[in-house]
Amino acid sequence: MTLAKTIVPVHRGDQLTSTVTDLTYEGMGVVKQDGYPLFVENALPGEEVTVQVTKTNKQYGFAQLVKRLTSSPDRVEGEFTDYLQTGIAPLAHLKYAAQLKFKQQQVEHLFAAQHLAVKVLPTLPSPVQTGYRNKAQIPVQMIDGELTTGFYRKRSHRLVPMTDFFIQDPRIDEIIVTVRDILRDLDIAAYDERTHRGVVRHIMVRRGRATGEVMVVLVVTKVVPALRQAADLIKANVTDLTTLLWNVNSENTNVILSDKNQMISGPGYIEDKIGERRFKISPQSFFQINSTQTPRLYHIVQELAEFTGKETVIDAYSGIGTIGLTIAAQVKHVYGMEVVPAAVKDAQANAHLNHVDNAEYTVGTAEAVLPRWQKAGIKADVCIVDPPRKGLASSFIDVLKEMNVPRIIYVSCNPATLARDLVHFQDLGYAITSPTQVVDMFPQTPHIESVTRLDLQEK
Repeated sequence: MTLAKTIVPVHRGDQLTSTVTDLTYEGMGVVKQDGYPLFVENALPGEEVTVQVTKTNKQYGFAQLVKRLTSSPDRVEGEFTDYLQTGIAPLAHLKYAAQLKFKQQQVEHLFAAQHLAVKVLPTLPSPVQTGYRNKAQIPVQMIDGELTTGFYRKRSHRLVPMTDFFIQDPRIDEIIVTVRDILRDLDIAAYDERTHRGVVRHIMVRRGRATGEVMVVLVVTKVVPALRQAADLIKANVTDLTTLLWNVNSENTNVILSDKNQMISGPGYIEDKIGERRFKISPQSFFQINSTQTPRLYHIVQELAEFTGKETVIDAYSGIGTIGLTIAAQVKHVYGMEVVPAAVKDAQANAHLNHVDNAEYTVGTAEAVLPRWQKAGIKADVCIVDPPRKGLASSFIDVLKEMNVPRIIYVSCNPATLARDLVHFQDLGYAITSPTQVVDMFPQTPHIESVTRLDLQEK
C-alpha cells in the first residue's frame, strides 16, 4: 500500500480567517485549515481571528495574528506582546482562573494519552501571580552601541530590550537596571556570540524573599580591569547586596554558568527560608523559583507521604536539601543523593544550619548509590523524587523496585515525562494511590508542577 503524499493546504504569506480551537502546551492558539494545524501567538480558544502564515512543515505550521475579530471572555486586556514573543509569560493574556484550568487539562490529556486512570485535582493557585520569581538570568547584547538587557525572542537569539520582566521580583528588575547602567557608564561591552568578542554574557540576580538578601553574578568571558570599577559601583549602589561574584564562562556554549566563580564580596551565598528552615543558596544551587508557593508544595508532599515519625526516607535529586530538611522533623532518617557535588556540600551545610542531625547527603547517581545503601542494610519506607524535566531514568525506577521501596512521592515539573514514568511504575507493580495534585509554581507560564503518590502492591 502506498501512502498518499502529504499535501500542505496553506503556504507562507497566505491569509485566512478561522476560529481558534485549542491551546498548545506552550500556550499558543491553534487554528486549522482542512485539518492542518497552525500555531498562533496571542490567540485564545473561541476567538475568531485573521492570521498570516509564516512557516509550514508537513505536520503543522505557524501563523501571525493579523486581526482579532472576536475576543474570548478569558482574555486579559492589555499589551503583552514582549512577554508572549519572548516566552517570559506566554499566558499573560489569559485570565488566571483559565490558566489554572488549562494546566489541569494539560495533565488530564497527557494521562489519557497514556491510558492512565488517574484523577487530576484542580490546580492549586499561587498566592502571588506576578513578581514571584526569586532568580533572574538576563542576557545582554549591544544594541545601537549600548549594552542592553532583555530576553530572546522565541526560537531566535534576537534580544527584545526589556527592563520590566513582569514575573520577576520587582526589586530584582531594579537591580538589573542599576547593574546595566554601571556597565554602560564604564563602556564594558556585551559578548557577541557571532564574533566571540565582548565581556558580559548575562546578569544573574537572586533575592531571598524572606530575608531580602541579594546575590549579583556577572557572567563574563574574562575579567577585565573595568570590572573592578564595576564591582565598587555595584557595592555602592545596590545597598541590599549580600554577595557579588564573577562567573567566568569563555566557552562557546548555551550553558549560562560555568563552574568558575570568582568571589568579589560577601560569603558566596545568600540565605532564604522555606517555612521555618533557612537555606544557604550558592550561584549554581537549585532553589524553587516561587518562594510563596514552595511551602504549600512541600506541605502536599508531607500530606501524601503520611509520615508517622518512624520512616526512613530517600530524598532523590535532593539538591541543597530543601525537601529532605523540611520533612526531617517528621521522620526517623533522611538519606539524600544528588549528582552535583556543590549541591551536596550546600545540603550538608543547610542541615548544620538548621540543627538537623537525622539527614545525610551523598554525591552520586541513584543507580550507583541505592545498591550501596541496600548492601549497607538501609531499607527505605518512602522515596521522594523531584527530577528535572527529563523525568526519571528507567534504570532508577527499576532500582527502586529491586529495593522494594513501598511508597513513592513523585514531584514532577513535566507532566509528559511524569505520565511516561507512571506507566513504568505500574508495569513494575506500583499503583497510583492518590489523585495528582497540580500546583501552580509558575503563573503566567505553561510550566506545570504536580505531586502524585504510588504504593507497591503486595503479590
